[in-house]
Amino acid sequence: MLLWQLFKTFFIIGLVSFGGGYAIIPVIQTEVLRHEWMTPQQFTDMIAIAGMSPGPIATNSAVLVGYSMANLQGAVVSALGILLPSVILVLIIALAFQKLHHHPIVKSVFYGLRPIVVSLIIYSAIKFAVSNGLVSLDASFHTISLIVICGLSLFALLKLRWNPVYVIILSGLVGIALYS
Repeated sequence: MLLWQLFKTFFIIGLVSFGGGYAIIPVIQTEVLRHEWMTPQQFTDMIAIAGMSPGPIATNSAVLVGYSMANLQGAVVSALGILLPSVILVLIIALAFQKLHHHPIVKSVFYGLRPIVVSLIIYSAIKFAVSNGLVSLDASFHTISLIVICGLSLFALLKLRWNPVYVIILSGLVGIALYS
């Protein structure tokens, strides 16, 4: 029953979640917390692991949730659940796109869709940070230091063009220095 629940939940998430990447995190979070598969803190920790692991964060998250609930079988069915809708849909779109990609309306639609991907990522980052208590509206040392770490991380990634792995490692070391 649990394996079916994991597959079904992640299949539905994979089916209805558009934008991919970090935009899917709030949907996964809602379902994981609704099923009481993890606490908010466990979910936050899991997202940190999924985000710094190679591969798509949605797939990594599904595997980690599935494994925490039902070991290897849970990891496999959760991964299949989240991947299957995308595989089916992308195959259908690829067939249609191959025939229609030169059409002016199709080009216009895709041009109009690009900005929404950015807004979905920003929305999911803000929702994730607030709902997990990473930031709040107060001016505490905790909130200010996290905002500074985030800003410096963005600066290192965008302006200095640091490898994300270095930023993750350095942020972890700063976390140890500030919060342990």
